[in-house]
Amino acid sequence: MNLNCSKVQASLLSLAVILGATGCSAPPGEDVSAWATDLHSAVRMIAGTRRADFLRAGIELRLDPGWKTYWRYAGDSGLPPQFDFAGSENVKSATVLWPAPRRFPDGAGGNSIGYLGGVIFPVHVVAADPGKPVKLRVKMNYGVCEKICVPAEAKTALLLSAGPASQETGLAAAEARVPKPATPGGEGPLSIRGAHFEPSKDRGRVIVDVVAPAGANVDLFAEGPAPDWSLPLPQPMGAANGTARRFTFDVDGLPPGASIKGAGLKLTLVAGDQAIETMVNLD
Repeated sequence: MNLNCSKVQASLLSLAVILGATGCSAPPGEDVSAWATDLHSAVRMIAGTRRADFLRAGIELRLDPGWKTYWRYAGDSGLPPQFDFAGSENVKSATVLWPAPRRFPDGAGGNSIGYLGGVIFPVHVVAADPGKPVKLRVKMNYGVCEKICVPAEAKTALLLSAGPASQETGLAAAEARVPKPATPGGEGPLSIRGAHFEPSKDRGRVIVDVVAPAGANVDLFAEGPAPDWSLPLPQPMGAANGTARRFTFDVDGLPPGASIKGAGLKLTLVAGDQAIETMVNLD
């Protein structure tokens, strides 16, 4: 049967059925797109309520039970998601935010960094002309993994509006999981006190001192100053001393000719529902 999207808009009920079957883009006034399905996952776009200077959207990724996907740095193995907003209409910029991830075994003796079950990636969109409609289009390339890892691709689009959003609760929860910017040595129950390089006769190691709530499940992730850096996942060093903890990782995975001394590292500290992100420069 041949379906014309312009005729479908006559009934909201028939619209929901037809969009799910044909992949037609949602018409103006809708705040969620149809699911773009792959073998073990599905992707859709959702809208949130507008802020004063930007529009809020989310790219929601749903995974089959037992399947995982990856953070912007995948760890020992995996494929980080890539987002292409080419073809969007009246979009000056679209910034993807990354909710705090977790580590999980990669099945090959190492650990990956990412998400289990699903995730919403918040997107903050600035319109080229705030007085005109904004249509956000995305092509997403990503990896999903159970016992084996496979690449996946999705395309979806949504006309963003300023009105109330039915998916506001989920989008706001994902935004709350995005690590908050913090300075080294900052105050608060969650902070990265400092990081230093400890040389040795072989590669040396980096030691990071953090503070986190007593009893919290705490993890730390380290990223280099450029995508070609592949730093090991930090490991806990000794037992927690009250709220003070220490992590360490070997100096490995640097591109040829690079030095860890003086390098700017991005450290992400996660403790339960709280997460911060800190830039440090190693002495």
